[in-house]
Amino acid sequence: MMRSKWVAIATGAISLLLGVIYLVVVQLLDFRTEMIPAPIVEWLPFLGS
Repeated sequence: MMRSKWVAIATGAISLLLGVIYLVVVQLLDFRTEMIPAPIVEWLPFLGS
């Protein structure tokens, strides 16, 4: 019973650590450049006029 408690605590800590790392990576990527929408291009000729 004691081992399963430590396994649960360890997996919870790893999960929290991965979540924090993910948030930091997302913030770094977000601060890199200004958010510019993708250009609208007619990529299918038969859809255009």
